[in-house]
Amino acid sequence: MVQAMPGIARRLSSMLYEGLVVFAVLLIGFLLPQIVLNAFGLAIPGRLLWLHVLVLLMVYFVWFWLNGGQTLPMKTWKLRLAGTDGASLRPLQAILRYLAAWPSILLCGFGLFWAFFDRDRQFLHDRIAGTCIVSSEGQ
Repeated sequence: MVQAMPGIARRLSSMLYEGLVVFAVLLIGFLLPQIVLNAFGLAIPGRLLWLHVLVLLMVYFVWFWLNGGQTLPMKTWKLRLAGTDGASLRPLQAILRYLAAWPSILLCGFGLFWAFFDRDRQFLHDRIAGTCIVSSEGQ
């Protein structure tokens, strides 16, 4: 690890705040388009609705991670996502982290609890993608 590693409580607090931002992203990028489509009588099948959610959130997270390494909640909590060598993320690395985070969180938070046993206190999806959350204080 090249930079200071923030504590688990700080990273989880940032994730809680991230949930509020994701809610807003889903309202604007998912719900509003669906309301408009339904107003015109266009019904979207259930599987495509889930695909819409997955792609919308992937665009949100991957774009921010590749452009500065921080979402708004990460900036607020002074966190930054980087490669394990401290370098900026590569596009495939960001996509892999995003995709690995879904089962990591949805399987009863197993990937988050992983951090309590990991030698570097990394979440499972960070370990899989070769990324780490570092402190951005003083940058």
